[in-house]
Amino acid sequence: MAQTGKPSRRKAAVSGFIWMFSERLATQLVSFVVSVVLARLLSPSDYGIIAMVLVFITLANTFVTSGFATALIQKKDADETDFSTMFYCSLVCSFVLYGIIFAAAPAIEAFYDQPSLCLVLRVFALRIPISAFGAIQHAYVSRHLLFKRFFWSSLFGTLVSGVVGVAMAMQGFGVWALIAQYFADTIVDALVLLFTVPWRPRLLFSWAAAKPLMSYGWKVLAADLSGTFFGQLRSLIVGKFYTPADLAFYNKGQQLPQLITTNLSTAVMGVLFPIMSNESSNTDSVRQICRRCMQVMSYLTAPLLLGMAATATDIVVLLFTDKWLECVPYLQVLSMGFTIGVLGVIPLQALKAIGRSDVVLQLEFIKKPVYVLLLVVGVYKGTMAIAVTMALYELYGTIVNIFQMKRYLNYGIKTQLRDIVPSIACASAMGVAVYLVPLSLNNLLLGLMLKVLLGIALYVGLTALFGIEPYKYLRDAVVQKLANRGEPSAG
Repeated sequence: MAQTGKPSRRKAAVSGFIWMFSERLATQLVSFVVSVVLARLLSPSDYGIIAMVLVFITLANTFVTSGFATALIQKKDADETDFSTMFYCSLVCSFVLYGIIFAAAPAIEAFYDQPSLCLVLRVFALRIPISAFGAIQHAYVSRHLLFKRFFWSSLFGTLVSGVVGVAMAMQGFGVWALIAQYFADTIVDALVLLFTVPWRPRLLFSWAAAKPLMSYGWKVLAADLSGTFFGQLRSLIVGKFYTPADLAFYNKGQQLPQLITTNLSTAVMGVLFPIMSNESSNTDSVRQICRRCMQVMSYLTAPLLLGMAATATDIVVLLFTDKWLECVPYLQVLSMGFTIGVLGVIPLQALKAIGRSDVVLQLEFIKKPVYVLLLVVGVYKGTMAIAVTMALYELYGTIVNIFQMKRYLNYGIKTQLRDIVPSIACASAMGVAVYLVPLSLNNLLLGLMLKVLLGIALYVGLTALFGIEPYKYLRDAVVQKLANRGEPSAG
């Protein structure tokens, strides 16, 4: 039995990653195409208004989607009572938060001095209770490694919401087109999971079940809330002291690198967190999972982000037109910052998996004073300085996080550097070469494609030449997969 367990878990992990990555790839491809169309139809100011409102919606969503769901995934023997209990806790929390936002909306409108923001916020906040329902559905899917369900729910939600958003934008609804898009995505995602996931909330509630889950979950919630609050604080301050267009340019420059980091990290960590939670009593196993994750994440994200920084102008003009050119410097700086910052997520997930949510919370008290200091400096100097200071914070935050791996998993700094530096060094060399290549064609798309092909060839060639570990691992995995596919099936 012991021997069949590990191959089974390994198979589940591989299958889960394939479905999660496919879900991310498919939905984000559709979402990206929709965002390109909307960016051409709507003005930067429309996006700026939504960014102002999202500050408060995102904070509220963190309350109802973070600690409750994570606690259910981390608990090895979570049962029906646990899921129903957390569902009602999450739902009650969502209605309380909506009431707070509804009451505070006029004051928020006055703070930004933006007419009609009160109505926009009150309508948009209705999305919070729907998110609360979806959060427990997502926890059930992750807990039972049913990642195929994510694929269909996310894909249908993205497709329907894209059609709704574009149709309304073409009819001149402006900011309401973006709100309708968000609503449609959340509702369709929840409905698809409702019909495909074998879980329904029951009339079950137990304080005895709620207490240990909340004891673990509130620390994760506090840590996630801290990260979300300070992340949104940047948008709040930019929206207050600068124009909605300035905020839109900053956010658009942040959107593309976040598209890469969020989707890859969601796919990898969405699968590995429940796997690590199941292995939480085996430190060696969790450490090996972390090592492989650090290697693969750095190998995949570094060339994508640094290559994007090298071709930023071509990408922005081609996708969003000249009216978004002001976002190029933000895109370049933040891409370089996220190259390191995306790796800082892995230690946090490992700590959560082994039950050390208290350490995750403690780290927030170490990191956030530095964040505030850097943000204040950036605001004083201008929006471009904010991008630079935020990139510096990504580096600082990752360093703080990875230092914990030595203490709790015996995964030392030198070993971590050996796992990630080779990939980043090869990607940096590739990015510089692509940026400096004297390639100027009348056809912008053809020029960009040639730069991308050059970057791929350089990066793969360099990593093969130096024989770095993640290259060999991924190469062998692909070769093995192709070999297995070529074998005749039994029977």
